[in-house]
Amino acid sequence: MARYFTEEHEWIEVDGETAIIGITDFAQEQLGDVVFVEVPDTGAEFTKGAEAAVVESVKAASDVYAPIAGTVLEGNSALEDEPELVNTAPEAEGWFFKLTIADKGELEGLMDAKAYKAFCDEL
Repeated sequence: MARYFTEEHEWIEVDGETAIIGITDFAQEQLGDVVFVEVPDTGAEFTKGAEAAVVESVKAASDVYAPIAGTVLEGNSALEDEPELVNTAPEAEGWFFKLTIADKGELEGLMDAKAYKAFCDEL
């Protein structure tokens, strides 16, 4: 599975026509302790860059954006009871939502892991 990253610190893992989206370890470190997560409803449709989810920490509330266009297959319901998964496993069990990919061409503007690390090192 290919994994990509955005400048807004979302990660997207692509498996065929499906993508899993979450926030990066860098993002959760900036947020601090996550206390609430709102994931999108199944069937919601997003364009690339649309606000798709909300994450609240003791420091701030932030939007999570759809890195590509698609239709939500599933929100991570585990985050309702365990929002701290975003802190403990941001790039694994702490994922936010899965969606069907509307246009694979939109993946071309995203960063790979090496480019994302370089991007974060500049911040």
